[in-house]
Amino acid sequence: MSAETSARTVEFDDSGLETWSDEDRFAVTAERVAEYAAATNDPIAAHLAGTVAGPVFAIVPVFEAMMMPVIDVAPMDIFGRVVHGEQDFHFHRAIRPGDRLVSRAKAIGYASRPNGTTITIRIECRTEAGEPVNDQYLTAFFRNIDAGKTVGAAAPAHKFDERLREQDPVAVVAQHVDHDQTFRYAPASGDPVPLHLDEQVAKDAGLPGIIAHGLCTMAFASWAVLTEVAESDVHRLRRFAVRFAKLVFPGDDLETRIWKAGSADGVTRYAFETVRGDDVVLSDGLAEIAD
Repeated sequence: MSAETSARTVEFDDSGLETWSDEDRFAVTAERVAEYAAATNDPIAAHLAGTVAGPVFAIVPVFEAMMMPVIDVAPMDIFGRVVHGEQDFHFHRAIRPGDRLVSRAKAIGYASRPNGTTITIRIECRTEAGEPVNDQYLTAFFRNIDAGKTVGAAAPAHKFDERLREQDPVAVVAQHVDHDQTFRYAPASGDPVPLHLDEQVAKDAGLPGIIAHGLCTMAFASWAVLTEVAESDVHRLRRFAVRFAKLVFPGDDLETRIWKAGSADGVTRYAFETVRGDDVVLSDGLAEIAD
């Protein structure tokens, strides 16, 4: 990571907002679904068998489309400072083998903050027949970049209510990041970024070593939530959102803590976070589960 602390002022291109990317197509196979489940240590039998995809598998069909709109707004020379800030899935239905999916994405806004600038990307995933499968919001964060203004829309909120800490979690799930986790996750997800695979590249970037994929950690949290409060049934999950708060490394021991946050209209909301010791690595977690 850059050692710079002062923000660099950069002009973003407003004309790139609200412009859909080209459509990207993806054919879902049982083998790919099962590979993703195994790569994320998912214990749910239906996911491991490739019968139905776990929730965070939803990133795989949209991976090619999701970052293109960022290039339309932010200049290429600052991409060395971008990190995945937040991810928010809104599910219409689960992904199944045999699905032929069509994805597209657009930047809907950006916001200048004291420590950097965020760009919000909205992603749509449909079947070729036009059936909605999921909508996603990706928030990209450019460290120490000042766009100078806020334009357009942000992703829907999913802030953790600190008052929940006055009660015990309804569940706590211990988890472990395997030493070969990133080498299994990269091919399963289609994410070949060298920071997750090459020690020297990671050290040249100022890291102590390779880092786990944030979406792999998110997948860990998803199966923790499903197994503990949704009877391992992915079809009940309506929304799943997190903020990526700290880096995770191979060999880390994690813990996902889940609180009940309320119910309405046949849906129960759960707040959660994933921690490594005293460090919160996934914050502002929200899961909405149909009763």
